Order: sequence, then structure tokens, then C-alpha cells
Amino acid sequence: MTTASHKSPRELLLLSALTFFLFANWSPHPASAHLQDRIVAIVNSELIMLSDVQREFAAEQERLSRTHRGTDLAQRLKTAEYMALTKLIERKLQLQEAKAKKVEVADVEVKQALEQMKRQGTSLDPTSPSDLQAVRDQLLLMRVADLQIRSNIMVGDSELKRYYQDHRERFALSEEYELSQILIRPRSSDGLADALTKARRAMNDLKQGEKFEDVAREYSDGDNALQGGRLGLVRQGELIPTIDQAIARLVPGGISDIIESPEGLHIIRMDDRKPKRFRKYEEVQRELQELVYRQKSEDMYQSWLTELKNKSYIEIKF
Repeated sequence: MTTASHKSPRELLLLSALTFFLFANWSPHPASAHLQDRIVAIVNSELIMLSDVQREFAAEQERLSRTHRGTDLAQRLKTAEYMALTKLIERKLQLQEAKAKKVEVADVEVKQALEQMKRQGTSLDPTSPSDLQAVRDQLLLMRVADLQIRSNIMVGDSELKRYYQDHRERFALSEEYELSQILIRPRSSDGLADALTKARRAMNDLKQGEKFEDVAREYSDGDNALQGGRLGLVRQGELIPTIDQAIARLVPGGISDIIESPEGLHIIRMDDRKPKRFRKYEEVQRELQELVYRQKSEDMYQSWLTELKNKSYIEIKF
């Protein structure tokens, strides 16, 4: 949940989130149109109808129906339908709280949100009362959450440092390698045997004590052959898996066996290894602020929802 209470750089993000919410849940042809409607839940003095639930999970129903079958589909649809009902109950509670707190959204804000979403390619109709209400409701949800939660969140330096210590791996930079290679490409689709013979000759020269740079200039088909096969600095995980695994245990100066890849045959030398390092606290402080703030927001939001449910009358007739 986010806020749309002020015009700021955050507004674009909020409107993007609003667009996603409405686009994901809007269906021009509700799947429940042919069903007899009935009450499925009472939230304080307001009703949630079966048609509301069907409309809420129509997009998920369509997605699941494309990828699942039989009893598996039935179970997943049952779960999705119950989750849709849960979302509707929570939304209803929050809108009731917004009304109780006299939280309002001006018509001009609804219009601005619709214009922004139109630029983002949504098919919401600015003249449709139901679409206008959907946008207004979502802006209300964001505003009441902002009022109840985010305005009360404080993130101290001690919390940031504790999060940094507890999640250090999140701020790690992968090990880096300085590499050189001899690359031998097959000359044709059936030329792998010839390429392998050439690679073995190159490997034999290396074992006889020839300098790697000289062997690369003589045998390599790589773009860097004239530079002695130097690849420069490469981060762990950036290479194709077969090469990454083959060089994982090489020490500086070590040479790999012949490695086959879709590109050809490789002989890799490990020129240097720079161990995994951790970004300093000062480098990631802004990122930490966002992470901790987001986590505290979610925790407080869930607590607030629980509080709303505990003080409300909710009867499910599903």
C-alpha cells in the first residue's frame, strides 16, 4: 500500500501501482454474469456479493484455467476464490475506516490519476461511474494507509546497522576473475574433431612450457588473440555455467582443461582472483533505508489489518 496524498516524485510510482491494481482486477465481462447472485460475506453493515468475488478473481481464474486441469485446477480455483474474498473483506474494512476518519479524495485527484493511467495504456473509461469509483476507492485505500501507517514510521540508524549485519550477503559483490583464454572455433558444423585436435596441440604446447600469450596468438580464434587472449576482469556468474564451473577452483596462474561450449573450445588461464567483498555500510545506506522502511511498512500494515478485523463484525457465508 502507498499514498497519493501529496504531489511528489513518489506520485508516479503510486499511480503505476494503482494502474497495476486496477488493470489486474478489472474485467469487462464478469465471469459471474450468468450466475445467480447471493451474499457471501457481511462486513459490519455492508455486504459482499458472489458477483463481487467472481469479478475480483476473474483474471486469476482465466490464468489458472490455461495452465492447470482436473482436480488440481479445482483446488487452485477454490484457493484463488477464497483469497479474492479475503482481499474484498480487507478492502471493505479499509474503506470503512477511511470513511470513519473522514479521509477524502478530491475529484481533481481522481481525474489526474485516470489521465496518468491513460498515458500508461490502461483501458479504463473516464466516463464510466464504476471505473471512476474504482480509482477513487484505491486512492482512498492508499491515503488511509498512509495516514495510519507510513506517517508513523521512524527508521533509526541502529535499525539500519542491525539490518545490514543480519543481511550482509545481500550487499555482497561476487568474486572477480582476471582471465585469459584460447578459443578454438570449429570451422564447420562437423569440424569439432579438427578443433579438438588443434586444442590438444595448444594444450600440449602449454604443458611443454610455452607462454600462454604466445600459444594464444598462434592458435586462438578469439577477438583478443593478438593481446595474448586477455579477457580482463569478469565477475563470477557472468560466464556461461560450464566455464564458470570449470574455473571455480583455479588458482592464479592455473590453466583449465579443454572446455566445450556453444562458442567452441576454450582453454582458460586464471590470471588473478579478487575475493567476494561486501559493500560498505556507507555505500548502501540509502538502499538500507528503503528496505527497512518497506519492511516496517508491511509489518505495520498487517498489524493494522488484524486490528481492523478484530474490532469488526465479519460473517462469511461462502
